Amino acid sequence: MAKDTTGRLHITVKSAGRLKHSSKLWLERQLNDPYVQQAKRDGLRSRAAYKIIEIDDKYRFLKPGISVVDLGAAPGGWSQIAAKRVGSAEGRGQVIAIDLLEMPNIPGVTFAQMDFLDDGAPAKLFEMMGGKADVVLSDMAANTTGHRKTDQLRIVGLVEDAAAFAADVLKPGGTFVAKVFQSGADATLMMQLKRDFTAVKHVKPASSRKDSSERYVVATGFRGIAGEPRMGQGEE
Repeated sequence: MAKDTTGRLHITVKSAGRLKHSSKLWLERQLNDPYVQQAKRDGLRSRAAYKIIEIDDKYRFLKPGISVVDLGAAPGGWSQIAAKRVGSAEGRGQVIAIDLLEMPNIPGVTFAQMDFLDDGAPAKLFEMMGGKADVVLSDMAANTTGHRKTDQLRIVGLVEDAAAFAADVLKPGGTFVAKVFQSGADATLMMQLKRDFTAVKHVKPASSRKDSSERYVVATGFRGIAGEPRMGQGEE
């Protein structure tokens, strides 16, 4: 072990050829990340929990008694914070977590293992919640290929899909929060959000890694959509 520039001990992984270089770097980053270590001490599922804490501390959308949908929720860091802040473990609100992967139980969170892109997903969600949601959260990131332009299209496309889902399931006045990345490919997304919400802002939490281009979009004041919601029909 050696100390880094902040004086903390730095753990170096010796893989002896068993790990790819990229895997070795990822493991070292995880082992030396103070937010990863703090999440373990705080009993949180992931370091990402601190991002939603920071964002909500600034914009105050996770209010007691409201309904929240967490897209791509596994391993559950955001759902944990949402459940605590809306009071769903005490029956004062509700949190629905959706993911393709399985996710261990979290008190106050109802988990649905499904693809939010399925035609029937909004209808199933309405049935689970007994109505529409106040907040839709998305910390999802598309799988990358290493080809920059392709990856940008995939990333923005996933956020656009999440925003369209939010427009299907949000109550008027609702909030949509999603991970995006700094790029020149999100003009259509911004037009979509500014059409559907009264205010759209970007924020980069301090807990986001400094070398990451990730940031978050916070869209508030959902305008609502004329007519019935689509149910199974197939900045700053």
